[in-house]
Amino acid sequence: MAFHNPVLAEEKILIAAAANLNPAMNDIIKGFKKEHPTIVAEVSYGSSGNFFAQIKQGAPFDIFFSADTTYPVRLEDEGLAVKGESKIYAFGSIVLWIPRSSSLNPRKGLPLVSDNKVKKLAIANQKLAPYGMAAEEALRYYGLWDKVQDKLVFGENISQTAQFVLSGAADVGIIALSQAISPKMENDGDYWIIPAESYNKLGQAYTILQRGKGKSDVKKFLEFVQGKKGEKVFLKYGYSLPK
Repeated sequence: MAFHNPVLAEEKILIAAAANLNPAMNDIIKGFKKEHPTIVAEVSYGSSGNFFAQIKQGAPFDIFFSADTTYPVRLEDEGLAVKGESKIYAFGSIVLWIPRSSSLNPRKGLPLVSDNKVKKLAIANQKLAPYGMAAEEALRYYGLWDKVQDKLVFGENISQTAQFVLSGAADVGIIALSQAISPKMENDGDYWIIPAESYNKLGQAYTILQRGKGKSDVKKFLEFVQGKKGEKVFLKYGYSLPK
């Protein structure tokens, strides 16, 4: 006779992760699963701003991996995350990405977006996505923001932004480096890394939400993320690590 083990059913970590993390987090989950086969880690991807709103409304997540440091701190301040547990896990970068089918040359850099051939420029919604805010800052830095207002199309998050360019709904896009070098996109286009001095540093922090407080599985997952194997994955996808 088979006996049902109720403990196994409860060993599930619910993770909210910023969309830029999709390629890296999928690899981390696979690696974690090999070391902890009885623990199920489920990830939802979206914009950091949307997750912030959902968590405030009671969404049942254990850990929130944001694309910035602001949202985790605000959740701590509002008592929705465990005080003092926020930690920067990586620093991200943005790139100008162009499909392989395009005649445009990304080596011309960000001024390329003002070219007449560029009818639509995709960026993430800067009100919800830190990577969208970084895109706006870079465009302003180069004096291009006012020039591209009629061309802008906004993705709800950085994954949707990338999809706009992949599908042809936009001619070029400002996306995460992690996406540009992911297996899904690396053969479909070319990119130019936008200089880091043109936007505020994209420090990305996680926080443990009240639902995940004191859970040993959550602790094990975060130890894996911050261990050598987790760090190796972040470096693979173009992130830099906190010193």
